[in-house]
Amino acid sequence: MLEIGPFKLKSRLLLGTGKFDNEQIQSAAITASETEVLTFAVRRMNLYDKELPNPLANVNLSKYITFPNTAGAHTAAEAVRIAEIAQHAGVCDMIKVEVIGDDDTLLPDPLETYEACKILLDKGYIVCPYISNDVVLAKRLVELGVHAVMPLASPIGTGRGINNPLNLRYIIEKVTVPVIVDAGIGSAKDACHAMELGADAILLNTAISSATDPVKMAEAMRYGIAAGRLSYEAGRIPIRYTAQASSPTEGIGFL
Repeated sequence: MLEIGPFKLKSRLLLGTGKFDNEQIQSAAITASETEVLTFAVRRMNLYDKELPNPLANVNLSKYITFPNTAGAHTAAEAVRIAEIAQHAGVCDMIKVEVIGDDDTLLPDPLETYEACKILLDKGYIVCPYISNDVVLAKRLVELGVHAVMPLASPIGTGRGINNPLNLRYIIEKVTVPVIVDAGIGSAKDACHAMELGADAILLNTAISSATDPVKMAEAMRYGIAAGRLSYEAGRIPIRYTAQASSPTEGIGFL
């Protein structure tokens, strides 16, 4: 089971709900993924006005843990305000803290992220910050009390996979909370790779919603994540630089 704060999850796939072409594809992809957690940008949702379009109108949210994020925030104050809007609307108190520091690369601002996490933790939120592959920042955030860290694989929406597997592995080894790889995953191979490195979960959006067949990709990601987790738990063989016979040589007779 994956444990984030008080939540215990069977699925290690967290699914973003933006960018789907239509609600039918979105619903089918959610079902195929077998996710238990749906994340969404609070600033793109109409949490109060029922007359306005709601991208999750056809989703039975009672079946899922809703995981709002602070996408669009550029300062700690903005992130805190967005989190409070979600809380006042009755959305889950677990929040993905996303504070962008550069509009071209969409890389997170480490200083503003840290400050936002500090404030939100003091207010009693379940806090999961989105960060770069920064080992020291991850450790400092865990010391602060966050409930999970969410390092990127590569910049948002690039589909480049894991740019820095070494740093990601350092984070996994150094922290004591779940590591949820977020952003940059492009295929089931990338998701499997992250899980084989020891990640606890993957948050996906573009890789599924922008695939040629989002429903099939959701299913592929589900299998890739499951396979990667099993492979990590099984323990891979060491990498060698000389050939090793695949059959035992002891007791073999010679002609």
